[in-house]
Amino acid sequence: MKHTFILLFLLGWSSLKAQSISGTISDATTGKKIEGASVKLTDAQTGAVTDPEGNFSIQGKGAIDISFLGYKKLRINNTNHFLTIEIVPEINELQTVEVVGRTAKDYNSEYSFSATKISALNKDIPQSISTITKELIADRQAFYLADAVKIASGVIPSSFYNQYTIRGISQNEEGQIINGMRTRQYYFLQPLTSNIERVEVIKGPASATFSSVDPGGSINLVTKKPLAINRKEVTMSAGSFSTFRGTLDFTGPLNESKTLLYRLNGAYQEARSFRYLVGNKSFLLSPSISYIPNTKTAINAELIYTNTTGNLDRGQPIFGAVAGKTDLSSTPKSLNLGASNDFFKSKELIIMGNITQKFTSQISFNASYMKQSWTENLQEHRTTNAFAPDITNQPVTSLAAMQFVQRQQYWGIDNLNSYFNFNFNTGAINHKLLIGYDLNSWQKLKGGGQNAARGFLLKDGTVASSFVLANAANYQTITVNGKTLPKPNVNHFDLQNPLYTIRNVEDYTLNVRTALPSALTTNNAVYIQEQLQWNKFTMLLSLRNEWFEDITNYKSPNTLTVKKTALLPRIGLTYAVSKAVNIYGTYLEGFQPQSNTVTLMPQTGSLPAGSQFHPLTSNLKEFGMKADFFQNRIRLNMAVYEIKQKNILMNANDPANPDLLVTRGAERSRGIEWDIAGYITPDWQINASYSYIDAIITNDNNESLIGARKQNTPKHSANLWTRYNFNGSSALKDLGIGFGVQHQGNKVPWFTRDFMIPAFTIFDAALYYNPGKSNIQIALNAGNLLNTNYWLGAQTYLRLFPGAPRNVTGTLTYKF
Repeated sequence: MKHTFILLFLLGWSSLKAQSISGTISDATTGKKIEGASVKLTDAQTGAVTDPEGNFSIQGKGAIDISFLGYKKLRINNTNHFLTIEIVPEINELQTVEVVGRTAKDYNSEYSFSATKISALNKDIPQSISTITKELIADRQAFYLADAVKIASGVIPSSFYNQYTIRGISQNEEGQIINGMRTRQYYFLQPLTSNIERVEVIKGPASATFSSVDPGGSINLVTKKPLAINRKEVTMSAGSFSTFRGTLDFTGPLNESKTLLYRLNGAYQEARSFRYLVGNKSFLLSPSISYIPNTKTAINAELIYTNTTGNLDRGQPIFGAVAGKTDLSSTPKSLNLGASNDFFKSKELIIMGNITQKFTSQISFNASYMKQSWTENLQEHRTTNAFAPDITNQPVTSLAAMQFVQRQQYWGIDNLNSYFNFNFNTGAINHKLLIGYDLNSWQKLKGGGQNAARGFLLKDGTVASSFVLANAANYQTITVNGKTLPKPNVNHFDLQNPLYTIRNVEDYTLNVRTALPSALTTNNAVYIQEQLQWNKFTMLLSLRNEWFEDITNYKSPNTLTVKKTALLPRIGLTYAVSKAVNIYGTYLEGFQPQSNTVTLMPQTGSLPAGSQFHPLTSNLKEFGMKADFFQNRIRLNMAVYEIKQKNILMNANDPANPDLLVTRGAERSRGIEWDIAGYITPDWQINASYSYIDAIITNDNNESLIGARKQNTPKHSANLWTRYNFNGSSALKDLGIGFGVQHQGNKVPWFTRDFMIPAFTIFDAALYYNPGKSNIQIALNAGNLLNTNYWLGAQTYLRLFPGAPRNVTGTLTYKF
């Protein structure tokens, strides 16, 4: 009897053990483990979800169903052993508009929705795209956009503003692209990155995809979307220059069926700077909701509220306007020409929504809409971009000529993007046909204006607003260091004896009062795009017709209307050399009308308005390779390109007329670049890039400039960031280390060629501590580790943009 009982117990225990089903689930295309996938027994209510390593275990027997949002459902009947399961992405069928977030936690992003307006793997897109993920942003503590995009190949921050050159082509003031939609702001103050999932730098003119974009490339900010799994994260940071910041990121399902998802992002920062009088307070709040009732319908809505108060930092002034003999260290890098009561306030509200609806397996409709409100309030003391003149009109290089500026403006922006997708086959050829319509509308609202105090005091008590002296006998005079100068409306800044006080603006005569005229710019476009796939070849063809209208003094007297139209082609061909390697070639054309609403400079109609100049036109020829190595752990993108542009609108840099615009004939940029990202080992991640740029002026009214180097563009630049986490068998198993290098060659300043901005190489490092592999991480990031003296860029002798000295930031992250 005893032996019978033992035998029955062993049989029962064996039967129970056989009912335990376990395994791991990963992405079939990338091999990445999937967290949050649902595993259910088909004949019972028993189920489980995968952990962060993709593992699961459930009790029971029989077939199991595996499902995860954005992937094809899978049923497995044989469940007798440990299962290694791969599921196939379904983004081409559901997420043609991005409504659900990315679950991966690494430096790679393998897909893009914005580059072609269809969900596609980056390696299948015949165009170079550099991507910076939120994980890389977090590891580098890149709180502002410039700290993130400098990692991408060919992207060079050129000032303290949100201003870059991409592939040697300078960006204009049109703002940023968010989720493929154009905005109006972000030129002077850097946008925060706490609500950004990834930053996509889409290289070359993309006018066939977006409305009115820069020839060098477009920076597209993809916001964080809700996830079908619960994730919550809070960070607190403190660092150099009195920096304090906190962020939160909460996401997950709102109902049991996971058809309603949410995400909430928030951030606050207070910080000073290594620059005198510079500081900012930034607040961001961004909630979003996604509704996916079935596999045919998906809806997302989100709001972004940003309120920033800071200073408009115009840079470091230096002595010695002597060509070839300029000492960039003749003044401290902290030197600032502003006043302690200067300010720059920026407030914006964005609401956007998108929807995708599948009618059949071959036909779907997609639409996105964005509405934005933006206000600016500025008060600043700034240089006139010239040294003070003495009474004989000779520059006194120890004194910077100054002006006082007040500006307020109000904007309203509307974007609509809608298109149909048709997927079908003709024989062996697969077609993805897209037919769409875009509307982009920017309105500068009534009530904006700019006041300025500038020029010199005349003996009759009036003020001459011009920066150029006329008859010396007419001016009141002052004596400085033994030199006689005309008395300024706004006191000169003495570079030898800096004085920082609260300026009384009532002491000035506001002798330039300009109403910013109401204006409306609209772009209407229809387009057709065809992606044909046959065997190993994929061809991308598109044609876009755009109608542009710019109205100055909108709904006011003296209306000035300018209309333009353009037909823009695009052709690209990709060949799959192997499953891991694609090569491609592409040709694109760009069209960017000059607009009165684009520029931040006040246009009254008396000066040549921006829209009266010829449109900026461009084209790109590019060949490249995109490859995945070591079982998709490492991704490499390489490109060789040539960009040509003509009719470049610029400020004339004329002290007598600071708002005067001129056009440069043509420029050409050629180069080679590569980006690499991924895992060297499971514990070692890397992101690296290199760019060689040969950018020159090919046509200009000033013949001496023909063949000269483009401004603010180094020929060589490179970036590296790598992180290594010590594994569980190491005595340092709770630690991780990060290391970064940034190099840029020398550059020509924007408005002068009398000196060069020197090349530099700086090093960064980080230490990460994750005690017991818990939900807490402590990070210590050090920037410019060797305290290198360097400059990001320059405009003139009086506007240099020095890089930050050594700085440290400590961050505590808690995930729950």
